[in-house]
Amino acid sequence: MDVPMWVWGITVAAIMAMLVFDFVGHVRTPHAPSLRESAIWSAVYVGLAVVFGVLVLVFSGAQFAGEYFAGYITEKSLSVDNLFVFVLIMASFGVPRELQQKVLLFGITFALALRTVFILVGAAAIENFSWVFYLFGAILIWTAWVQARSGGHSGDEDYKENAVLRFARRVLPTTDEYHGDRMTVRVDGRRLITPLAIALLAIGTADVIFAVDSIPAIFGLTQETYLVFTANAFSLLGLRQLFFLIDGLLDRLVYLSYGLAVILGFIGAKLVIHALHTNELPFVNGGEHVTLIPEVPTWLSLSVILVTLVVTTVASLAKSRRDRAERAVAGRHGGSRDLPRGTEGTGSAEPVPVSAEPRTDGAATH
Repeated sequence: MDVPMWVWGITVAAIMAMLVFDFVGHVRTPHAPSLRESAIWSAVYVGLAVVFGVLVLVFSGAQFAGEYFAGYITEKSLSVDNLFVFVLIMASFGVPRELQQKVLLFGITFALALRTVFILVGAAAIENFSWVFYLFGAILIWTAWVQARSGGHSGDEDYKENAVLRFARRVLPTTDEYHGDRMTVRVDGRRLITPLAIALLAIGTADVIFAVDSIPAIFGLTQETYLVFTANAFSLLGLRQLFFLIDGLLDRLVYLSYGLAVILGFIGAKLVIHALHTNELPFVNGGEHVTLIPEVPTWLSLSVILVTLVVTTVASLAKSRRDRAERAVAGRHGGSRDLPRGTEGTGSAEPVPVSAEPRTDGAATH
């Protein structure tokens, strides 16, 4: 895929323009976005990503368009998994709801810049060292194993600060109080960093850590640097809106980790197969290519990703609905047991006086 520099320039300028528009139009004035606003703009950014894919189809053909869509869908699904950590970060730092947009947008912009560096380094490594595919494949297979073993997400997980954040807290002068949407504030003649800036750094560095598996994953679907960059950019651009859109639904995606484990494991195996086809390591088949196993075509990759996500989502929502129904039934039965004997369902029971004496059996009172 031969992409002229002027196309690169227009693409980067367009992405920067969308970030600026996002800031000026939505983030500059602090507010908590409504569900309707989040849904509309999530649809807009997904639509832009689809339009870009259609342009790739028209100008570069079905093969590259398929690679782009496979990469975009994979990055988008991994981004949803990242939102679990973003929720924990927001709660850990006590970020006010109306300021969360700013933290997300600035953190995402920071992450996109660092991911671009990772993409360029990864592309250069792949071009010069074919064994890098073995490394990327191993990373994804290991990550898939960790995802599957984790067995999903727990809502009471604690967020643990990474080394970069701990270092920043030790080195930078900080204050524990929020001062509107300001990143720094002057107190007693000293310039201090507000918790908002630290939360922003937490979001950005967390996303960079996630890039350890997401960048190899998309290189397993396409080796075209332009497609890797644009798929990453479009998946991140709508992440702010997606956060507010599905914030309340994240705990219902109970099987998401298993679905991502399947996708990452599949792409990891695909990378290893590709590495065998381009093998130059002397201790593997004497440095000769290994073509016994055919390479995985793009259409199969896209099909596996889509089917896995659909099955995972449907199964997760079905389990959540079943669990809610079971809790409702248990609650009704429990309520009946608490009523005085002989008054269940009659609606005529006399009020039972509640003692003001403190209980001594250790049970909580309300």
